[in-house]
Amino acid sequence: MATILAIESSCDETAAAICRDEVMLSNTVFSQLIHKKYGGVVPELASRAHLEAIVPVVAQAMEEAGCSMADIDAFAFTQSPGLIGSLLVGAGFAKSLALAMDKPLIAVQHMEAHVLANLIRKKDASNKVPEFPFLCLTVSGGHTQIVICHSPLRLEVIGQTLDDAAGEAFDKAAKMLGLPYPGGPLIDKYAAEGTPVFSFPEPKIPELNFSFSGLKTAILYFIRDHQKSNPDFIRENMNDICASIQHRIISILLDKLQSASAQTGIHEICIAGGVSANKGLRRDFLALGQKLGWHTYIPPFEYCTDNAGMIAIAGYYKFLHHIFSPLDTVPSARV
Repeated sequence: MATILAIESSCDETAAAICRDEVMLSNTVFSQLIHKKYGGVVPELASRAHLEAIVPVVAQAMEEAGCSMADIDAFAFTQSPGLIGSLLVGAGFAKSLALAMDKPLIAVQHMEAHVLANLIRKKDASNKVPEFPFLCLTVSGGHTQIVICHSPLRLEVIGQTLDDAAGEAFDKAAKMLGLPYPGGPLIDKYAAEGTPVFSFPEPKIPELNFSFSGLKTAILYFIRDHQKSNPDFIRENMNDICASIQHRIISILLDKLQSASAQTGIHEICIAGGVSANKGLRRDFLALGQKLGWHTYIPPFEYCTDNAGMIAIAGYYKFLHHIFSPLDTVPSARV
């Protein structure tokens, strides 16, 4: 039995979690609201907020788990990718704990952790987890990937975005519509009340890769052209515009995922990442899986957006194989 304390600080969420084997005992997240008035994450403000929040967040995670530092077998942290200033806060804190307690330090790659969130078990072990190998569509604000998970320690990227990520496409489209940051969840909200009556192009990208830059340009021109003839076009059609944008982004994602399943012959299929919290994507993913006979899996909402639970489960599997990191491990902004 192993108990892991994990810290996630890659962007604008300060998070700590404690797992015992594959079960989460706590998963605490502090969301930085200061960025809303700037329309996006300000790196310097994010790192300062992490410094203020990390001690109380870790303390809360310990309290909820009913653990003391003496119960912890190893300390895991997000090593990459992310905002370098934010990563340094989490890394430095985890290193200090590991050094003070003379316990192993475990560096975790953020995107791999999103995939492994599908392996988190409930305390009563009532939830099913995918069998290996499984495919995972990982969709976040900064990355879009299709990954074959051969084992918890062997993940193979077989498709990825060539430019912008799906989450960025959601947020940038929302900004074009005058919606506040973060706009992706608002598009999901308005889309639920609308119908995808407007057509946007689906890019023809080779193999299993993605591209969303062309779609963003198409949305920009679409809004510009309609506002020329009707200045109130957005206000009058917000629900249908959002439904149409969301429909196209989801179709791009799921068409590639379907191709990946057909090419690999894998029918254990997962989604992960912040955009996997999108209700439209979850609905269409489950419907497609039922149609094609897939075994489908989606992490609970709290493990979709940035969180330390996914860092903890990734750290746990590394702990089992004694894959530890030296104290001079350096965070990296890139994968």
